[in-house]
This record gives sequence, C-alpha cells and structure tokens, in this order.
Amino acid sequence: MRAVVLLSGGLDSYTAAAIVRAEGFDLYALTIAYGQRHAREIASARAVARALGVARQLEMTLDLRGIGGSALTGDIEVPRDRPLDAAGIPSTYVPARNTIFLSLALGWAEVLGAADLVIGVNALDYSGYPDCRPEFVAAFEQVANLATRAGVEGARFRIHTPLIAMSKADIIRRGVALGLDYGLTHSCYDPRPDGRPCGRCDSCLLRAKGFAEAGVADPLLVQ
Repeated sequence: MRAVVLLSGGLDSYTAAAIVRAEGFDLYALTIAYGQRHAREIASARAVARALGVARQLEMTLDLRGIGGSALTGDIEVPRDRPLDAAGIPSTYVPARNTIFLSLALGWAEVLGAADLVIGVNALDYSGYPDCRPEFVAAFEQVANLATRAGVEGARFRIHTPLIAMSKADIIRRGVALGLDYGLTHSCYDPRPDGRPCGRCDSCLLRAKGFAEAGVADPLLVQ
C-alpha cells in the first residue's frame, strides 16, 4: 500500500509518517519549500526521509511569499513568548497552507495510484490554526473524493491524521517508542543564524512543553 505523506522536517510530520509506516504503508514523501523563513526545515525533511526509508521524496517549490499575510512568509515579526493559551489565530498562520499542501499531495497520490494521504496535524497542542482541525480534514477528504478522476471512478481517498487528538507529550512518547531520532527534526519558526532554535516562538514553546511533559530531553538542546 502506498501513502503520500506531507513531510516538513518537524517532529509532528516525522511521527505521523512513522506511525503510518508501522501500519504497513510504503511512504512517498512530499516536501514543499514555500518561501518559509525557517527554510532550515527542508534539510531536516531530507534527513527524516532518509531515516524513514521512504520509497521516494518529492521536493516542490511553491513560493507563497507572493501572497504573504503571515509572519512565516512576509515581513511580519514572528511572535515571541506568546502565552500558549492565548486566544485568536497567531500571525504565523499561513493563509490556506494545509488546503494548498493537501491539494498537491492529492494530485501526486492520484498519479501514484495511492488512496491514502498523511498529514501531521494536531488539534490539542497547537497554535490555533483553523486548518489543523478535524472538521477541516473531514471536509477536504470529501473534496478529494468529489474532485478527482480516481474518486469519480470509485477510489476512496482517506486522509490519515494519527496525531489529531494527541498531546505534544504523547506524540513524543509515541515517537520515542518507535525509535525516532528527534535530533533530525527542526521546529523553530525563526531560527538563529547558526540554525539553532530561538526558544521563544510558539513552535519552540510547544516543543519544549511536550518534551518536558514527556520526561524526555530534546536532542536539539543537548550540548
């Protein structure tokens, strides 16, 4: 069985891919360079893909800086030291990103003859992005089956979200149990010039919270 997985180089997509691999799927990894300021994650995605032994990794370039509207793709400062329970959608939200990414993954899956797509979205320990919610995933799955030749001809696309109801700590525990090396990953939205995490953006804070609650040392921070 083939599955197309959106592989960013972060710990969530790495863990989601590993879970699906353990279920017997052959992984086809789609990594997208979208003009993100944390482009360091592309190198991490390559390392993660090698560690997972994917059947193929496809890298695509789609420069969303032309659209902007996000601290990750425009001239907007990445928020730092924001309370993790703060209300509202933060400026690091990239307009329609997961809709765009899943559309690309769907197109490749149709070419590959694959009916399974994997995305590491999470609706518990996340930053409040609307395209990480179960409602969005269910709606896109319906679109996938309505808007493709494969769907019209009888294929049934499924979007796997193995992390959707897990805390960050639970995700890390599961990854550790699967033998994953989180030292390969990159999470920081605004890394330092030497590539080390800033430790203060939402992604860094959520990662630190997860490792602390899991009782595991973050290998990126081990001297």
